[in-house]
Amino acid sequence: MKKLIQLALVAAAAAAAFGATAQEYPSKDKTVTIVVPFAAGGPTDRVARDLAEALRKPLGANVVVDNTAGAGSSIGAARVARAAPDGYTLLLNHIGMSTMPALYRKLAFSVPNDFEYLGMVNDVPMTLIARPTMAANNYKELSAWLAQNKGKINLGNAGLGSASHLCGLMFQSAVQIDMTPVPYKGTAPAITDLIGGQIDLLCDQTTNTSGQIESKKVKAYAVTTPKRLTTPLLKDLPTLAESGLKNFEVTIWHGLYGPKGTPPDIAKKINDALKVALKDPEFIKKQEGLGAVVVTDKRIEPAEHKKFVVSEIDKWTAVIKAAGTYAD
Repeated sequence: MKKLIQLALVAAAAAAAFGATAQEYPSKDKTVTIVVPFAAGGPTDRVARDLAEALRKPLGANVVVDNTAGAGSSIGAARVARAAPDGYTLLLNHIGMSTMPALYRKLAFSVPNDFEYLGMVNDVPMTLIARPTMAANNYKELSAWLAQNKGKINLGNAGLGSASHLCGLMFQSAVQIDMTPVPYKGTAPAITDLIGGQIDLLCDQTTNTSGQIESKKVKAYAVTTPKRLTTPLLKDLPTLAESGLKNFEVTIWHGLYGPKGTPPDIAKKINDALKVALKDPEFIKKQEGLGAVVVTDKRIEPAEHKKFVVSEIDKWTAVIKAAGTYAD
């Protein structure tokens, strides 16, 4: 009986400690770090810095961004998967969460099982663009040009596993034409060479291409969303579906994650703060300036966020295996 009483006291003390920890989160003297698995200055980094600013008030803590780039976002993701599950180390990642399981056949963590899903943040449309000297003036003409130039088409991307690489893989599969991939160390050099005519095509995020489209330094053919965008700059750009390429849809989404085992009360506090941040007019304005659409649907809920990512893993695994392109 004495042992049972001692065990009960230990359990009660542990529960009280857990409750106190969750109740005190976030501590005033601790900083919440959002790990970005890409270099500073890129589109995901910009989203993270906007989000950090929007989270500070509802979360009641200082929120900073730390860039841990490399290996198609897997290094930064692994860092968060190994971090203490206390709510102070979070991950903001894009579609890479759904492509890593296929691109890396020896991944150090499980995307579905080693993270707490804290809610989706935004969707970023993609645009199909070409060098300014491209003869085709619309997608119908581009489609004819592709058919006439099989074996001679250069398709740029920002590196293995990048958004542009993934969009390019799906585009080749959709049009059933093989193109020569030309990888770069980032989007900036890829666009520079596209403008210079060294490559023919690029499929990349509006966060990277809007400025070049506005200045007419590249030719823009379509967006990869099911409906036309409402942003003034891109509202007249047709979708690939209405241009004739059916069932083609690619968006680069961002989601927030924590290490597996983060206490439910802490995870809820982060999700509650995220919901407030996503309604912040200044955050919405900044995302619209990037060509991104802030999430307002059920994917803001952790369970729906995870369900969505798992479905995206299934989709991209099929594309990547069909292409036979791996990072290891």
